[in-house]
Amino acid sequence: MIRVLLVDDQDLVRLGLRTLLETEDGFEVAGEAADGLAAVAEAVRAVPDVVLMDIRMPGIDGIEATRRIVARPELAAVRVIVLTTFERDEHVFEALHAGAAGFLLKDTPPVRLLESIRTVVDGGALLAPSVTRTLIAEFVAEQRRPISPHPRIGDLTTREAEVVGLVAQGLSNQEIAERLVLSPATARTHVSRAMIKLGARDRAQLVVFAYQSGLA
Repeated sequence: MIRVLLVDDQDLVRLGLRTLLETEDGFEVAGEAADGLAAVAEAVRAVPDVVLMDIRMPGIDGIEATRRIVARPELAAVRVIVLTTFERDEHVFEALHAGAAGFLLKDTPPVRLLESIRTVVDGGALLAPSVTRTLIAEFVAEQRRPISPHPRIGDLTTREAEVVGLVAQGLSNQEIAERLVLSPATARTHVSRAMIKLGARDRAQLVVFAYQSGLA
């Protein structure tokens, strides 16, 4: 059973999500919150598997709420999926940097939403859609952010750095293996080692580190 915490300041949105999850086998609504502070409190109380997190809310926003949730040791296994109305929401990059496992548009089809929840529970990140890669790349370019290498980027081997760059392009382990003529298991090992060395919570955060460090 996948337990999901619903966070949105609109009652109608939460009702729609609750209805969807309660009518689908294998899902359970762990709780609801209408603002960021309540989201953190509910996450601590319920310890859900996944939090569906709105960005714009009263009090603290979804970005700060995400940051506080992922920073708590007892919530280390909780995955946050950010929900946004806008495809080019400049706050999404900040949410990923804060520790979100990925993002979805609020008009995402129900089947895709359920698949996405399962994906993050299984340890994946919602980075496959091209819109996510485009969003991050364009936001970084528009902000003209200076390269700010991760303090442990030098710990990566040449191959690991190359693999991180390909992860940032949205390639799967299978695609990385084909690009570099490696076995999928070897590609997966390189990704895992890079995440450990950089302290990346998940694949989404690895992408953020790659952009900030100039590897993508």
